[in-house]
This record gives sequence, C-alpha cells and structure tokens, in this order.
Amino acid sequence: MRLILVKELTEKGNRKTANMLGLYSLMSGTDISYKTVERLYDDELLQLALFNLLTLSLKMRNVKNIEACGDATGYSLTITKHYSSYVQKLKDKAKEQSFEKKCFIYNFALMDLKNKMYICFGSSLKSEKEAFDKAMQMLQSIDVKIRTIRLDRYYSCPVYADMFGESKVYVIPKKNVTLKHGDKWARTMGDFLLNTTEYLEEYFKRNNSESGWASDKKMFGWKISQKREDRMNTALFVRMIWHNLTLIYK
Repeated sequence: MRLILVKELTEKGNRKTANMLGLYSLMSGTDISYKTVERLYDDELLQLALFNLLTLSLKMRNVKNIEACGDATGYSLTITKHYSSYVQKLKDKAKEQSFEKKCFIYNFALMDLKNKMYICFGSSLKSEKEAFDKAMQMLQSIDVKIRTIRLDRYYSCPVYADMFGESKVYVIPKKNVTLKHGDKWARTMGDFLLNTTEYLEEYFKRNNSESGWASDKKMFGWKISQKREDRMNTALFVRMIWHNLTLIYK
C-alpha cells in the first residue's frame, strides 16, 4: 500500500518506480520489477487496505452526520486530449455518452462540506451515471449519514432525490420539471420556488466538489496511465485517499 501511495503521489511510471526502489534494495532487500508494481493495482488485499484507510481517515475527523455535495470529473487516458476542453464541446451530452475510443474515465465522488474530505467514489469508462451508481454502492458500506446533498442539473430528477431517502436534496430543476413524482420531489421544488435565495445559497456550496477536483489534478495531474478499468479505479482510489490524508490534521 505504501508503494502504490508513493507511486501515485510522485507521478512515476511502473519502470521508474521499480528502478527507484532498486536504489534502496541493498538496505531493504527489496527487489521488484515494473510488472510487480502494476499488479498491485488489481490486488484484492490492497483494495481492502485502501478501503480501511478511507474509513480510518473519516473516523479521525469524526465524519458521521454530514452536509454533502457531489460532482463528477474525467481523467484523460491519453496525452492528446484534455478532459475540460473536450467536455466544453460536448456540454451536457458528455455526461450521457461513452467517450470515443475510451479517451477519458469518469470519476464521481461525494464530499463532506465541513472537512472537505471524500466519503465515497465510483469510476466508469461508460458514463457518469455508472460512476455515480458505484459511488452509491460504496456509500452503503460506510458508516456515514447524509443530512443534505447538493448535485448538479444532471441529477435533477425524482429518482435521484428518492435515492437519498430522508436527506434534503438541493438541485436546480430542469425546464420540463413537474411535481407529479411524490411528496419529497414536490417539497424540494416547492422549497426552490418559495425560498429561492436561501435554496441557491445552499446549492452553490456544490462548488466545493469542483475545487476538490481542481486541487487533486494539480497534485496528481489529469492523466491515468493504467490500461485496465479495474486498475484505473485503483489509481483513482489512491488519489482520493491522498486527498483525505492531507486534510486529517487541518
């Protein structure tokens, strides 16, 4: 786990990481190849260790009953295309369709507004929705209760509001919105109409997610070098862990 954490933080490739360890092999007795480094990304015990480290980081900051926000971003799988500029051309369609030739991978995460720490995440080569669904699956395994949640207009649908149970949901309604989808959706839209200023003040706290993605990409870069989706997921998990570790003592 220490090895993969250092590898992602230094943005070194498998060969460079293996060669770097060679400098210390006489003292530590460690002698590995670049293939050993790459295989860490699909090691089940490593996945368990990373999940445990995530829950420990949340426990250290007493992340239990939270105000949350959620958003997705994309990481490039090739140096020839940058996610932000590419998505600007596609706009909202980018959230619903697969990227051509798997140029990017979606990454969705929920963040605690108070501590700015991630509580769960999911990734997908297919769509942001699939990444969101995986994040919700992880959320079920973490002892964190969400009081309020803020999501962008892609999730402005009754089905997503109902998914968060009793949690208060802040979304911007779409043009064709109706109130015929249950009491919770009607209350959400009624709050938007009757208390618009206060509602929008809460909604735009979602910008914390975008700031989090910006700081992560500044630290780790905007590219994922792994070729298999399960290994890409591990790389993103490690970056999420680092994000939380840097905030433990703040």
